[in-house]
Amino acid sequence: MTALEGELDACGGAQAPPSANARLREVLGEALKKGRAELHKPRSGLDHPVEVAVSKGFLAAVPAPATLRADKDSVTEREWLLVAAVVGTLVELAEPGPPRGPDDIRIQAGELPGGFLVLSYPGEGWDDELVGLAFEDHATGIDRLRATALAVPKGVIEPGELKPPIGARHPLRIAEAVARLGGHPAGNHDEIEDAVLSILGPGDHATRPHEDPDPATRAARRILQRLDGMGKWGGYHTEFAHLARGFAGNDRALAQEVGEALLEAGLLAEKPSVGQRHVYLNPKRAAEIHKLIDTGALPAGMRLPSK
Repeated sequence: MTALEGELDACGGAQAPPSANARLREVLGEALKKGRAELHKPRSGLDHPVEVAVSKGFLAAVPAPATLRADKDSVTEREWLLVAAVVGTLVELAEPGPPRGPDDIRIQAGELPGGFLVLSYPGEGWDDELVGLAFEDHATGIDRLRATALAVPKGVIEPGELKPPIGARHPLRIAEAVARLGGHPAGNHDEIEDAVLSILGPGDHATRPHEDPDPATRAARRILQRLDGMGKWGGYHTEFAHLARGFAGNDRALAQEVGEALLEAGLLAEKPSVGQRHVYLNPKRAAEIHKLIDTGALPAGMRLPSK
């Protein structure tokens, strides 16, 4: 039993009186610090699981940086997958139904003492006993992570100012859309990419790679734009075979060749230790990736196949 579990047990669990909130808040703060340290180990939660707290009012305290709201690249892969599982949990508990469009994305984020992320989601129904079960459903399968979600009394998590994530296709917005379409934000959701992109809209950069006159450059820009639109930066990855999705006829073979060229150039990176070949956008090459999407300019030394 962890310190937070023990304190909750002693106070009466999620139904503990308000007089217990201050002590529970203190113990939660220590649990978040331990979780942050665990998430930077090769394997997280081996001795004690990384803990997330969820309270009535659909607030979640997560041992990840609060900077995620404004800077999607400020978290590690495992931190992001934990956050994605929490978003899935909140959506499952709130049961909002499929989103009607970009203005119907409701996730908000803020900062707790210590710089930890707090997530908020609107909802009415609440069942303490479903918190752990819903989180387990969304977090199972995250590589090298053992984590748990605990229901805490209302008032233990004090969120301060909450704001929407910055960016039309911020990963938090993508995660909510995936969950509301019945997917698992921390898992593979390639099959609902088209629906997610349709809901979130064109994003912040209205570029038109389809109009590029060079077939290979056009394919490269389309592939990168799609991956960027779905937030496939490190924590999110996709099967290499799916890079050709949306291409027809001979263009599918060209898209596969272009994918190999993007890997060779380092704009894409390959995810090890999964059954199929999985790839993601290389955050270290973000500027070059966006330049290629926006203008078609290739990084120095990069060569694309000729059709």
